[in-house]
Amino acid sequence: MSFPSASLARALLQTARPKQWVKNVLVFAAPGAAGVLDDPSQLGRTVVAFVALCLAASGTYFLNDALDYHADRSHPTKRHRPIAADAVSARLAVAMFVLLELAALAVAAPINDFALALVILGYIVLTVSYSVWLKHEPVIDIAAVAAGFVLRAIAGGVATGVEFSDWFLIVAAFGSLFMVTGKRHAELIELGTSSGAHRSTLDAYSTSFLSFVRAFAASIAVTAYCLWAFEGLAVTGDDEAFRISIIPFVLAILRYAYLIEQGKGGAPEDIVLSDRVLQVLGLIWVIVFAVGVNV
Repeated sequence: MSFPSASLARALLQTARPKQWVKNVLVFAAPGAAGVLDDPSQLGRTVVAFVALCLAASGTYFLNDALDYHADRSHPTKRHRPIAADAVSARLAVAMFVLLELAALAVAAPINDFALALVILGYIVLTVSYSVWLKHEPVIDIAAVAAGFVLRAIAGGVATGVEFSDWFLIVAAFGSLFMVTGKRHAELIELGTSSGAHRSTLDAYSTSFLSFVRAFAASIAVTAYCLWAFEGLAVTGDDEAFRISIIPFVLAILRYAYLIEQGKGGAPEDIVLSDRVLQVLGLIWVIVFAVGVNV
């Protein structure tokens, strides 16, 4: 039995994009909001959902990079990706895609009578559709990426069997749309006149249109969160923590909007992992919200 060389193993790991797994912490949102993560069995199911999504997402990166081979070679940074740089063959990338997606479904299958596996399958279908077709359709492309974030949030709720608040889904949907539109804005600014060569829909967008969508999405996300927070307040009686959590949430949205205007929204995971102010606001929000859930 032969094993891949160290350089190939590194290339495969790089293509899997483990840094992107930070996006999958959204699976903890619904069970966290429901206050069930202190139950070891529920926490275990949520971790399984996280692992399944990491496998599924990494698998789709292999397929997406194989399909984007020529476009990535014209991008100033993406041309260094292993497939674009010919460190990983397209054939091997497709094989890794199939292997990782099957592994994701196998991991998810035992949870809640295949319910989690169905969500993971929906995520795979959505991301494959995006890679093959939807990413070429203006507006639909950003909606599809945002839907992927929403499915991550739904996966956590399905894994643990918690009931979703309508406000939760609205916040997840429009918060995701806000982030995705910021990513498109940063790509448009970074690539300039050559943006269409990398992503065809960028030729159809203007910075003014993307700014409008960001403002629209942020307004709905903040409004829905406020309504959700007051709904939680009503359920828990005299507890004020949910109301207070509005402050760090809104400040985090404004901080992210500021960073987008600085041209830093091209990789949302890099913003989350590098901006200390955003991290502090996120930590404050988590603590305050946790107090509201557990009091």
